[in-house]
Amino acid sequence: MAAPFQALVLAGSRGGVDPVADYAGVSQKGLIVLGGRTLLARVLGALDQAGAERIGVSTNDAALEAALADQTTRAAVSRLPSAAGPSQSVHDGAQAMGTPLLVTTVDHALLQADWVTDFMADTPADADIAILLGEEALVQAAAPTTKRTYLAFRDGRYSGCNLFYLRTPASLRAIDLWRTVEKHRKRPWKIAALFGPVMLVRYLLGRMTLDEMVARIGRLAGVKAAAVRARHGLAAVDVDKPADLDLVRSIVEG
Repeated sequence: MAAPFQALVLAGSRGGVDPVADYAGVSQKGLIVLGGRTLLARVLGALDQAGAERIGVSTNDAALEAALADQTTRAAVSRLPSAAGPSQSVHDGAQAMGTPLLVTTVDHALLQADWVTDFMADTPADADIAILLGEEALVQAAAPTTKRTYLAFRDGRYSGCNLFYLRTPASLRAIDLWRTVEKHRKRPWKIAALFGPVMLVRYLLGRMTLDEMVARIGRLAGVKAAAVRARHGLAAVDVDKPADLDLVRSIVEG
């Protein structure tokens, strides 16, 4: 077991009907039952087993908040109010809990304790913030039918794994940059202007490695940022679509 740490679980929503929750017949993704346990219980259990001593769950859903009372963990679990978007929820959670802080999502249905401990162990000691990414071949070998979104770099294609590590207080500068990008998500030209033409052209021409891109974004935010490569392909599989739920159910329930 790793040294004690604290974690934040994002379990908010942007409002409206969540298609995956609706497909499963529940009000919120965290309440989906998989292998006899809710996704909330599965994620909390993995973090608890990894050695978390404090876990904050960011949500405004009354049913999910009620479900927190039924969780049995060694870690102290509490609800934190969620914001309108994930970046603001992470910012608010980090302000409330402090750093170092591991961040994941309630729909990380297959999350395992060793994925968490490996990620933190593989994060460079001088990094302010780290993000876990899965290389395409590793992900496809673990889940051949999964359809993920991959970012293409000179050294391969990678998918996000919904695991972030805010090691230092400076990491909040990167979250501030994320908040700005999220604010302009419907105005891509503003995002392009934010990152600058040189970096965008180099990326589009396939001339940047994953590490170069993450380091450059980190410098733009004024932090030392690191990309950590996942050791486990299933770490990139979350539940964004009904097809994802069918996939993880087949993995867990056979």
